[in-house]
Amino acid sequence: MDMMKKVPVREQAPDVRNKNFEEVCLGYNQEEAMEEATRCLHCKNARCIEGCPVSINIPDFIEAVKGGDIKEAYRVISESSALPAVCGRVCPQESQCEGKCIRGIKGEAVSIGKLERFVADWARENGLEPEAPAAKNGKKVAVIGCGPAGITCAGDLAKKGYDVTIFEALHQPGGVLVYGIPEFRLPKDTVVAHEVENIKKLGVKIETNVIIGRSVTIDQLLSEEGFDAVFIGSGAGLPRFMGIPGENANGVFSANEYLTRSNLMKAFRDDYDTPIARFKKVAVVGGGNVAMDAARTALRLGAEVHVVYRRSEEELPARAEEVHHAKEEGIIFDLLTNPTEILTDENGWVSGIRCVKMQLGEPDASGRRRPEVIEGSEFDMDLDAVIMALGTSPNPLIHSTTKGLEVNKRQCIIAEEETGKTSKDGVFAGGDAVTGAATVILAMGAGKAGAKGIDEYLSNK
Repeated sequence: MDMMKKVPVREQAPDVRNKNFEEVCLGYNQEEAMEEATRCLHCKNARCIEGCPVSINIPDFIEAVKGGDIKEAYRVISESSALPAVCGRVCPQESQCEGKCIRGIKGEAVSIGKLERFVADWARENGLEPEAPAAKNGKKVAVIGCGPAGITCAGDLAKKGYDVTIFEALHQPGGVLVYGIPEFRLPKDTVVAHEVENIKKLGVKIETNVIIGRSVTIDQLLSEEGFDAVFIGSGAGLPRFMGIPGENANGVFSANEYLTRSNLMKAFRDDYDTPIARFKKVAVVGGGNVAMDAARTALRLGAEVHVVYRRSEEELPARAEEVHHAKEEGIIFDLLTNPTEILTDENGWVSGIRCVKMQLGEPDASGRRRPEVIEGSEFDMDLDAVIMALGTSPNPLIHSTTKGLEVNKRQCIIAEEETGKTSKDGVFAGGDAVTGAATVILAMGAGKAGAKGIDEYLSNK
């Protein structure tokens, strides 16, 4: 084999997968995984570990794969990660662990993410379970939100002997893993459900349909329900819009709503009665991973799909792999284009969008070149739906019903990065509720930091 190149990963063909919701990437089998593992140099000072927000011992787990000891590989990963089958699928490895891989300097980085996915899937298929937690220490912790941050924090605390209860607002645990990421990237009934079950096997209790700030407040959890500490991992579920004319028209969705209807409420399946219209021509406004997810979902529901983004391809914030898959599947990219108005018919339904062409000027505060309008470039695009994928912010319900919990001007909870400690005694926070919308693995890193902070706080109390 060519040691400079990755072992290729099998995928569904583009013209097949763009008509179904089955997983695009088929992953490695054991033979392929062991072959890819031989490419790892097992560096003494492994930079890949530095690039992992949850600090998995990557060389050790890959060494175990190389020797065919997948059980040991799973044990190594499980020391650091509660969601390996999820991370192996949706983490931006190219900018984290794989981005630091020495192999990547002169060739292609080791496929760390695909190897992690293989190990996690093998463990699931062979009935491996996480190691039993320590004896209970008599202390209770409440975790708000059953997404990546909350699951990670709860798992780490349970392993240390804490009595942990997760409170989830929706009817199904998993957070963004179930409502935000499409089935063709992350299967729900197998991958997500199994990793949630593993958390329960550690002794974590999960209560769904509990809206913190309405059903019960954080102050009540601490003063009336007997919890010694609280971790807030409630995410950032409040969508942003552009504020342009016509945004209230029928046929305008936030990406959050559109993806939730499809992913959590199974609108893509004929045997589920979930209201979501199947449109003929859809524009998705935005260029991040959520925009790619919404675009690829609309395509599978039968629409011609345009991604409308005001910068050039170089500035697209989505993972290169997601953009590549979207293009392969037939999604049209209208770059350097910005909507100025949503057009409607006599019944108040979307009939199109008015756009202007853009050009890139001088860099702005983010370091990216600022998009500027080209005068006289206005044009209309006929459509019957628009999906806004412009980012999200935390819902203000939790902080507005919690005394002494400070937030910044973006409505994000202020918390210490190392410990998750907030301005309120006994309350910790992490993930998108603190940073605004980010990645699954960064939320997991924040969950680990929160668990560490809570353990230190309660040990010293």
